[in-house]
Amino acid sequence: MSNTDFALAVEDLSVSFDGFKAIDGLTLYVDRNELRVIIGPNGAGKTTLLDLICGRTRPSSGSIKFKNEEMSQLPEHTRVRKGIGRKFQTPSIYENLTVFQNLEVSFPRGRSVLGALFFRCDAEVRERVQAVAAEIGLADLLDLEAGLLSHGQKQWLEIGMLLMQEPELLMLDEPIAGMSARERELTADLLQRICTERAVIVIEHDMDFVKRIAHKVTVMHQGRILAEGPMEKVQNDPRVIDVYLGH
Repeated sequence: MSNTDFALAVEDLSVSFDGFKAIDGLTLYVDRNELRVIIGPNGAGKTTLLDLICGRTRPSSGSIKFKNEEMSQLPEHTRVRKGIGRKFQTPSIYENLTVFQNLEVSFPRGRSVLGALFFRCDAEVRERVQAVAAEIGLADLLDLEAGLLSHGQKQWLEIGMLLMQEPELLMLDEPIAGMSARERELTADLLQRICTERAVIVIEHDMDFVKRIAHKVTVMHQGRILAEGPMEKVQNDPRVIDVYLGH
């Protein structure tokens, strides 16, 4: 497979903070429509890697290509427009707006000042909101104030707000933290649905959940990739066992 076929090609990426190499010569390729899960002990550099991909942090060296276009020097908002969506650990939704309004304000046209001035909730936006609400399982709650949603529903709403922008790469940092067993199941279903149209990268600690959703698992340790492949293979890798049991 040539590099041009990947949704994301990260090559020889490094970043140092005060002389400490948080990411150390890391190379990672993610296919289009792939659901990749990144695991590893705390301090492995997982969140830092997402920060580098979305533009929150600039690399010291290396390359980040998204759909074969170099991204490593572009600002965060430009990467969003190019189709990279990122969800952080704590949901950032507008608690006092309805579910509908949260999705509506996430529609890309409303993002610039001019866009906001001329923005009208037309049929196109309504259709998109309805479609996304159905995808995230909140179609019946569009008129509910977002602050009244359960913890899991708030996480889904935030994923929906990203889906409104139709990203081609979606990155989620521990999406099931604090969820009930049922919400975890529904989230697994949701992630499997949304990766049919885009690449998805998930950072997760819950191994049962990882097993359920991952096409491929990447294990990070000390800013590098320790192992990569299907969950069964990775789980039985002596180096991975050593890193996890050693912590």
